[in-house]
Amino acid sequence: MQIHHLNCGCMCPIGGSLFDGFSRGPKAHLVCHCLLIETEQGLVLIDTGFGLRDIKSPYSRLSPFFIHFNGIQFDKKYTALDQIERLGFSPRDVRHIVLTHLDFDHAGGLDDFPEATVHVMQTEIETAQDRRGFIARGRYRPEQWDEVQHWKYYSAEGEPWFGFEAVRNLDGLPPEILLIPLSGHTRGHAGIAIDTPEGWLLHAGDAYFYRHEMDSKGSCTPGLRAYQWMMEVDRKARLLNQDRLRALSSDRNHDVRLFCSHDAIEFKAFAEQSRTAQAQALSIGEKSG
Repeated sequence: MQIHHLNCGCMCPIGGSLFDGFSRGPKAHLVCHCLLIETEQGLVLIDTGFGLRDIKSPYSRLSPFFIHFNGIQFDKKYTALDQIERLGFSPRDVRHIVLTHLDFDHAGGLDDFPEATVHVMQTEIETAQDRRGFIARGRYRPEQWDEVQHWKYYSAEGEPWFGFEAVRNLDGLPPEILLIPLSGHTRGHAGIAIDTPEGWLLHAGDAYFYRHEMDSKGSCTPGLRAYQWMMEVDRKARLLNQDRLRALSSDRNHDVRLFCSHDAIEFKAFAEQSRTAQAQALSIGEKSG
Protein backbone atom coordinates (compact mmCIF):
# COMPACT_ATOMS: atom_id res chain seq x y z
CA MET A 1 0.00 0.00 0.00
CA GLN A 2 1.52 3.28 -1.13
CA ILE A 3 0.05 6.59 0.03
CA HIS A 4 0.38 9.93 -1.74
CA HIS A 5 -0.50 13.19 0.02
CA LEU A 6 -2.22 15.61 -2.38
CA ASN A 7 -3.15 19.26 -1.94
CA CYS A 8 -6.40 19.51 -3.87
CA GLY A 9 -7.28 23.11 -3.14
CA CYS A 10 -5.80 26.43 -2.15
CA MET A 11 -7.77 28.93 -0.08
CA CYS A 12 -6.44 32.35 0.90
CA PRO A 13 -8.88 34.14 3.20
CA ILE A 14 -8.09 37.65 4.35
CA GLY A 15 -6.56 37.53 7.81
CA GLY A 16 -3.09 36.08 7.31
CA SER A 17 -1.67 34.61 10.50
CA LEU A 18 -4.97 35.19 12.31
CA PHE A 19 -6.12 32.19 10.25
CA ASP A 20 -3.11 29.99 9.54
CA GLY A 21 -0.69 31.06 12.27
CA PHE A 22 2.26 31.71 9.97
CA SER A 23 1.52 33.98 6.99
CA ARG A 24 3.08 37.45 7.17
CA GLY A 25 0.92 39.09 4.52
CA PRO A 26 -2.79 39.91 4.55
CA LYS A 27 -3.83 36.54 3.14
CA ALA A 28 -3.74 33.16 4.86
CA HIS A 29 -2.82 29.91 3.11
CA LEU A 30 -5.04 26.88 3.65
CA VAL A 31 -4.89 23.56 1.79
CA CYS A 32 -7.27 20.70 0.98
CA HIS A 33 -5.32 17.68 2.23
CA CYS A 34 -6.39 14.56 0.33
CA LEU A 35 -4.87 11.10 0.03
CA LEU A 36 -4.34 8.82 -2.94
CA ILE A 37 -3.83 5.20 -1.88
CA GLU A 38 -2.51 2.52 -4.20
CA THR A 39 -4.16 -0.79 -3.29
CA GLU A 40 -4.69 -4.18 -4.90
CA GLN A 41 -8.29 -3.08 -5.51
CA GLY A 42 -7.12 -0.06 -7.52
CA LEU A 43 -6.64 3.55 -6.50
CA VAL A 44 -8.56 4.88 -3.50
CA LEU A 45 -9.01 8.64 -3.13
CA ILE A 46 -9.70 10.10 0.32
CA ASP A 47 -11.65 13.33 -0.28
CA THR A 48 -11.33 15.12 -3.63
CA GLY A 49 -10.94 18.82 -2.90
CA PHE A 50 -12.07 21.02 -5.78
CA GLY A 51 -12.71 19.49 -9.17
CA LEU A 52 -12.09 20.46 -12.78
CA ARG A 53 -15.61 21.81 -13.24
CA ASP A 54 -15.22 23.95 -10.12
CA ILE A 55 -12.12 25.48 -11.70
CA LYS A 56 -13.72 26.08 -15.10
CA SER A 57 -17.08 27.43 -13.90
CA PRO A 58 -16.91 28.28 -10.19
CA TYR A 59 -20.03 30.45 -9.92
CA SER A 60 -22.24 27.75 -11.43
CA ARG A 61 -20.95 25.23 -8.91
CA LEU A 62 -20.09 27.04 -5.69
CA SER A 63 -21.57 29.58 -3.33
CA PRO A 64 -20.34 33.13 -4.13
CA PHE A 65 -20.21 33.76 -0.37
CA PHE A 66 -17.72 30.94 0.20
CA ILE A 67 -15.75 31.72 -2.98
CA HIS A 68 -14.96 35.19 -1.66
CA PHE A 69 -14.94 34.52 2.09
CA ASN A 70 -12.48 31.64 1.70
CA GLY A 71 -10.45 33.28 -1.08
CA ILE A 72 -10.57 30.13 -3.21
CA GLN A 73 -7.79 29.95 -5.81
CA PHE A 74 -8.95 28.31 -9.03
CA ASP A 75 -6.04 26.50 -10.68
CA LYS A 76 -6.11 23.14 -12.45
CA LYS A 77 -2.85 22.07 -10.80
CA TYR A 78 -4.69 21.70 -7.50
CA THR A 79 -7.25 19.21 -8.80
CA ALA A 80 -6.92 15.56 -7.85
CA LEU A 81 -7.45 14.70 -11.52
CA ASP A 82 -4.41 16.69 -12.66
CA GLN A 83 -2.17 15.36 -9.89
CA ILE A 84 -3.22 11.75 -10.45
CA GLU A 85 -2.45 12.05 -14.15
CA ARG A 86 0.95 13.57 -13.34
CA LEU A 87 1.64 10.50 -11.21
CA GLY A 88 1.10 8.40 -14.34
CA PHE A 89 -2.39 7.10 -13.61
CA SER A 90 -5.69 7.37 -15.45
CA PRO A 91 -8.90 8.68 -13.87
CA ARG A 92 -10.33 5.20 -14.52
CA ASP A 93 -7.77 3.80 -12.10
CA VAL A 94 -9.60 5.52 -9.24
CA ARG A 95 -12.00 2.79 -8.20
CA HIS A 96 -13.15 4.16 -4.85
CA ILE A 97 -13.55 7.57 -3.18
CA VAL A 98 -14.02 7.76 0.58
CA LEU A 99 -15.34 11.07 1.89
CA THR A 100 -14.95 12.68 5.29
CA HIS A 101 -18.06 14.68 4.40
CA LEU A 102 -19.78 16.38 1.47
CA ASP A 103 -18.74 20.03 1.94
CA PHE A 104 -17.90 21.89 -1.29
CA ASP A 105 -14.13 21.82 -0.63
CA HIS A 106 -14.10 18.05 -0.08
CA ALA A 107 -16.43 16.70 -2.78
CA GLY A 108 -15.84 18.97 -5.78
CA GLY A 109 -13.85 16.39 -7.74
CA LEU A 110 -16.37 13.56 -7.59
CA ASP A 111 -17.51 13.97 -11.19
CA ASP A 112 -13.89 13.83 -12.39
CA PHE A 113 -13.99 10.11 -11.56
CA PRO A 114 -17.37 8.88 -12.87
CA GLU A 115 -16.51 5.20 -12.58
CA ALA A 116 -15.56 5.35 -8.90
CA THR A 117 -17.74 4.13 -6.05
CA VAL A 118 -18.26 6.86 -3.45
CA HIS A 119 -18.34 5.87 0.22
CA VAL A 120 -19.90 8.20 2.81
CA MET A 121 -21.84 8.06 6.07
CA GLN A 122 -25.62 7.65 5.66
CA THR A 123 -26.32 10.63 7.92
CA GLU A 124 -24.13 12.87 5.76
CA ILE A 125 -25.91 12.21 2.48
CA GLU A 126 -29.29 12.64 4.16
CA THR A 127 -28.26 16.00 5.64
CA ALA A 128 -26.68 17.14 2.38
CA GLN A 129 -29.87 16.41 0.46
CA ASP A 130 -31.93 18.38 3.00
CA ARG A 131 -29.83 21.63 2.81
CA ARG A 132 -31.79 23.75 5.27
CA GLY A 133 -30.49 27.25 5.97
CA PHE A 134 -27.94 29.62 4.42
CA ILE A 135 -24.81 27.75 5.52
CA ALA A 136 -26.19 24.35 4.50
CA ARG A 137 -27.14 25.62 1.04
CA GLY A 138 -23.67 27.08 0.62
CA ARG A 139 -21.66 24.17 1.94
CA TYR A 140 -23.58 21.38 0.18
CA ARG A 141 -23.57 21.79 -3.60
CA PRO A 142 -25.57 19.07 -5.42
CA GLU A 143 -23.97 20.21 -8.69
CA GLN A 144 -20.80 18.52 -7.44
CA TRP A 145 -22.30 15.09 -6.79
CA ASP A 146 -25.60 14.74 -8.67
CA GLU A 147 -23.94 12.68 -11.43
CA VAL A 148 -22.44 10.08 -9.10
CA GLN A 149 -23.71 6.66 -10.15
CA HIS A 150 -22.26 4.42 -7.48
CA TRP A 151 -22.83 5.23 -3.81
CA LYS A 152 -22.23 3.22 -0.66
CA TYR A 153 -23.73 4.50 2.59
CA TYR A 154 -22.73 3.45 6.10
CA SER A 155 -23.74 3.59 9.75
CA ALA A 156 -21.40 2.91 12.66
CA GLU A 157 -21.13 -0.76 13.50
CA GLY A 158 -18.53 -3.35 14.34
CA GLU A 159 -15.57 -3.37 16.69
CA PRO A 160 -14.53 0.06 18.04
CA TRP A 161 -11.24 1.65 17.01
CA PHE A 162 -9.21 2.98 19.96
CA GLY A 163 -12.49 3.74 21.74
CA PHE A 164 -14.11 5.41 18.72
CA GLU A 165 -17.05 4.00 16.79
CA ALA A 166 -15.93 2.57 13.47
CA VAL A 167 -17.16 1.27 10.15
CA ARG A 168 -15.05 -1.69 9.11
CA ASN A 169 -15.04 -3.75 5.92
CA LEU A 170 -16.05 -0.98 3.54
CA ASP A 171 -17.53 -2.56 0.44
CA GLY A 172 -14.80 -3.37 -2.10
CA LEU A 173 -12.03 -1.76 -0.06
CA PRO A 174 -9.13 -3.40 1.78
CA PRO A 175 -9.70 -3.99 5.51
CA GLU A 176 -6.96 -1.51 6.37
CA ILE A 177 -9.28 1.43 5.54
CA LEU A 178 -11.96 2.39 8.12
CA LEU A 179 -14.54 5.16 8.55
CA ILE A 180 -14.49 6.75 12.02
CA PRO A 181 -17.64 8.83 12.78
CA LEU A 182 -16.65 12.28 14.12
CA SER A 183 -19.83 14.34 14.09
CA GLY A 184 -20.02 18.02 14.97
CA HIS A 185 -18.68 19.91 11.97
CA THR A 186 -21.45 18.17 10.02
CA ARG A 187 -23.88 15.53 11.26
CA GLY A 188 -22.34 12.78 9.15
CA HIS A 189 -18.72 13.89 9.34
CA ALA A 190 -16.16 11.07 9.64
CA GLY A 191 -12.44 10.54 9.79
CA ILE A 192 -10.71 7.90 7.70
CA ALA A 193 -8.21 5.60 9.42
CA ILE A 194 -5.60 3.71 7.42
CA ASP A 195 -3.54 0.87 8.88
CA THR A 196 -0.05 1.18 7.35
CA PRO A 197 3.18 -0.77 8.02
CA GLU A 198 4.41 2.34 9.90
CA GLY A 199 1.30 2.56 12.09
CA TRP A 200 -2.14 4.13 11.83
CA LEU A 201 -2.89 7.30 9.90
CA LEU A 202 -6.07 9.19 10.72
CA HIS A 203 -7.37 11.74 8.24
CA ALA A 204 -9.52 13.72 10.67
CA GLY A 205 -11.13 15.88 7.98
CA ASP A 206 -12.63 19.00 9.55
CA ALA A 207 -12.88 17.58 13.06
CA TYR A 208 -10.22 20.21 13.74
CA PHE A 209 -8.63 22.90 11.56
CA TYR A 210 -5.36 23.95 13.17
CA ARG A 211 -2.36 21.81 14.12
CA HIS A 212 -2.05 23.19 17.68
CA GLU A 213 -5.62 22.14 18.47
CA MET A 214 -4.07 18.70 19.05
CA ASP A 215 -1.58 20.08 21.58
CA SER A 216 -2.25 19.47 25.27
CA LYS A 217 -3.85 22.93 25.69
CA GLY A 218 -5.68 22.86 22.37
CA SER A 219 -4.96 26.37 21.06
CA CYS A 220 -6.45 27.71 17.81
CA THR A 221 -6.12 30.89 15.77
CA PRO A 222 -9.01 33.40 16.06
CA GLY A 223 -9.92 33.12 12.39
CA LEU A 224 -10.16 29.33 12.32
CA ARG A 225 -11.93 29.24 15.67
CA ALA A 226 -14.59 31.60 14.30
CA TYR A 227 -14.87 29.60 11.06
CA GLN A 228 -15.42 26.39 13.00
CA TRP A 229 -18.14 28.08 15.05
CA MET A 230 -19.81 29.31 11.88
CA MET A 231 -19.79 25.88 10.22
CA GLU A 232 -20.55 23.58 13.16
CA VAL A 233 -23.92 21.87 13.48
CA ASP A 234 -23.34 20.40 16.95
CA ARG A 235 -20.85 22.28 19.14
CA LYS A 236 -20.98 19.80 22.01
CA ALA A 237 -20.21 16.85 19.71
CA ARG A 238 -17.49 18.77 17.86
CA LEU A 239 -15.65 19.81 21.01
CA LEU A 240 -16.05 16.36 22.56
CA ASN A 241 -14.53 14.72 19.48
CA GLN A 242 -11.68 17.23 19.50
CA ASP A 243 -10.97 16.29 23.13
CA ARG A 244 -10.99 12.61 22.23
CA LEU A 245 -8.69 13.16 19.25
CA ARG A 246 -6.33 15.22 21.40
CA ALA A 247 -6.13 12.37 23.91
CA LEU A 248 -5.52 9.86 21.12
CA SER A 249 -2.78 12.05 19.63
CA SER A 250 -0.97 12.37 22.95
CA ASP A 251 -1.24 8.69 23.94
CA ARG A 252 2.14 7.18 23.06
CA ASN A 253 0.77 3.69 23.65
CA HIS A 254 -1.13 4.05 20.37
CA ASP A 255 0.84 4.54 17.17
CA VAL A 256 -1.62 6.92 15.50
CA ARG A 257 -0.63 9.98 13.46
CA LEU A 258 -3.39 12.53 12.92
CA PHE A 259 -3.85 15.32 10.41
CA CYS A 260 -6.72 17.55 9.37
CA SER A 261 -7.84 18.82 5.98
CA HIS A 262 -6.72 22.44 5.88
CA ASP A 263 -3.51 23.03 7.84
CA ALA A 264 -0.70 23.83 5.38
CA ILE A 265 2.08 23.09 7.88
CA GLU A 266 0.68 19.65 8.63
CA PHE A 267 0.29 18.94 4.93
CA LYS A 268 3.89 19.93 4.17
CA ALA A 269 5.24 17.72 6.95
CA PHE A 270 3.25 14.64 5.91
CA ALA A 271 3.94 15.12 2.20
CA GLU A 272 7.69 15.46 2.80
CA GLN A 273 7.76 12.38 5.05
CA SER A 274 5.91 10.40 2.40
CA ARG A 275 8.25 11.48 -0.41
CA THR A 276 11.31 10.65 1.70
CA ALA A 277 9.95 7.20 2.56
CA GLN A 278 9.12 6.48 -1.07
CA ALA A 279 12.59 7.59 -2.21
CA GLN A 280 14.24 5.38 0.40
CA ALA A 281 12.11 2.40 -0.63
CA LEU A 282 13.01 2.99 -4.28
CA SER A 283 16.71 3.22 -3.42
CA ILE A 284 16.58 -0.03 -1.42
CA GLY A 285 14.75 -1.73 -4.27
CA GLU A 286 17.34 -0.61 -6.82
CA LYS A 287 20.21 -1.80 -4.62
CA SER A 288 18.60 -5.19 -4.01
CA GLY A 289 17.90 -5.53 -7.72
